[in-house]
Amino acid sequence: MSAIHTAAGGDSRTRSAGRSPGLGAARRRRLPRLAGWLGVVPLLVFAVVVFGLAFATMVFGAFTTPETAPGGAHLTGANMSASLHGAYLTALLGSVKLSAVSALIATVVGLPIAHVIVTSRFHSLRKAVLAASGVLANFGGVPLAFAFVATLGNAGVLTSRFHLRSHGWNLYGFWGLTLVYLYFLIPLMVLTLTPALEGLRRQWGEAARNNGANAFQYWTHVALPILTPSLLGGYVLLFGSAFSAYATAAAMVGSSVPLVTMQIADALSGNVLVGQGNVALALGVDMVLVAGLVMAVQLPLQRRSARWLA
Repeated sequence: MSAIHTAAGGDSRTRSAGRSPGLGAARRRRLPRLAGWLGVVPLLVFAVVVFGLAFATMVFGAFTTPETAPGGAHLTGANMSASLHGAYLTALLGSVKLSAVSALIATVVGLPIAHVIVTSRFHSLRKAVLAASGVLANFGGVPLAFAFVATLGNAGVLTSRFHLRSHGWNLYGFWGLTLVYLYFLIPLMVLTLTPALEGLRRQWGEAARNNGANAFQYWTHVALPILTPSLLGGYVLLFGSAFSAYATAAAMVGSSVPLVTMQIADALSGNVLVGQGNVALALGVDMVLVAGLVMAVQLPLQRRSARWLA
């Protein structure tokens, strides 16, 4: 009987000893994960404080009346309703149209430029173009507006030299603002597409040529289908960049082109109507919703593209 207990005790100790290394390995695997989460905590706190509180305040103001209103502050849907009617809706649709058109042109123009950069044998030229694209993609605001006004405005250098006004040119309209936006959208698309084009494997082109495909067939049947998620993701990125731009349009066209960012500025400053600050917050919520839809399209496209180009 004692022998049985001894054997049982030995078996239990053996089992516990066999389990302990596994438990230790599990703990060791959890430690890097815990350390990774601890490293993310400052970023999460920053995002909650900087973005979360601002968004919560904006949503609260969009669905409440001002404290100076009759009856004080109370919940209402009038601000959101007003932001989707009249001049506010026109400005929102104008921003969507301008962003969609300028992003589409930048995508079409940026793809061949990025392809030439990736396939170029001159590494110094490639570095110079990429460096310039990085600078130009972040160049905007009042300096960009002034540069275009001095060059292509009504009394600009090129406008006067080539008599562009007699041909119907107008910088202070929709297409003029689109041209200005392309100045920083095309370099941004070049920077976005360059890594994707570098991910195209040389073996794919060689296999297409070995099977009798020409360059056009290779691009239409191999390269473009693979690059489509990256192209759409870049288009969405450019759309968001153009959609949120304010300073360049404010300095150049003012209110001649209806944009939602202009309407927000006018409502906050009371240039048109006094006491429309909460409507401006509702317009901000509309912009966040549009940006959320854009991000919902971009993220799955990036994941799909990464599977091919990794």
